[in-house]
Amino acid sequence: MRLDEIGESNNIEDRRGQGGGFGGGFPGGRGGLGFGTIAVLTLVGYLFGINPAILIGGAEMIGTGRDTISQRSLPPPGSAGQDELRSFVSRVLRTNEDVWQQVLPEQSGVAFRPASLVLFRGATRSACGGAQSAMGPFYCPADTRIYLDMSFFEQMRTRMRAGGDFAYAYVIAHEMGHHIQNLLGILPRVQAAQQRLSRREANALSVRAELMADCLAGVWAHHANQRWRILEQGDLEEALAAAAAIGDDKLQKQAQGYIVPDSFTHGTSEQRMRWLKQGLRTGSVKACDTFNARAL
Repeated sequence: MRLDEIGESNNIEDRRGQGGGFGGGFPGGRGGLGFGTIAVLTLVGYLFGINPAILIGGAEMIGTGRDTISQRSLPPPGSAGQDELRSFVSRVLRTNEDVWQQVLPEQSGVAFRPASLVLFRGATRSACGGAQSAMGPFYCPADTRIYLDMSFFEQMRTRMRAGGDFAYAYVIAHEMGHHIQNLLGILPRVQAAQQRLSRREANALSVRAELMADCLAGVWAHHANQRWRILEQGDLEEALAAAAAIGDDKLQKQAQGYIVPDSFTHGTSEQRMRWLKQGLRTGSVKACDTFNARAL
């Protein structure tokens, strides 16, 4: 990616030097969400009218039943490598802000309000409950913040074999996509509908919400590339590889050896790639309407 001409965002909240206060981690899981965290997210979901599966956004991207990677695989805090990575995240966020500041009101008539991006290391707290690196990146609509432990990028590179700067940018843009859905009022409407549906039908709505966020990430990339020519050779392939790596079918197959389609909450690898490409091709929020699409 070419980001040399892009300034950094003013909406980065860096908590990496702060203690998360969670001791040895959440009870109840290896490399996944603890029962306490799930309970908090569920409660917040009902209070705010938002599906807990959507609250955690990218959390299920890495729920494969394996331990979180060691933080030692990343450059130490304050090192040149960490500073460079932080600058990269901040510049990607800035492009998202600039794109949506223009595109959202033009295409939907809704004013854009920035979402802060919280960088943390190991664990922190959000208005949606505790955040741990094992959860992966997620968006919390209760405080309109994106939460990211940058160790997730290392997991993408080593475990998912989906590394690369544009792949990492896609993850950030996906979470910003959830913020756009929140501004559009989509997340509360999804939760209201889910409360009347069976678990299988509620999961199907979550899939549509996640695929829309993938498409909105593509919309960002479309307009960012038109404006700044950020894409280089191989960037698109990196993002598509990342989308494929975090499909429900692939993650379930890796974790348990078989897939359960009715339990999907994010979509298959093929679906995630297809909707990312839809946004990239059209640059249109309207083209990302997964809820009225006949086929995903």
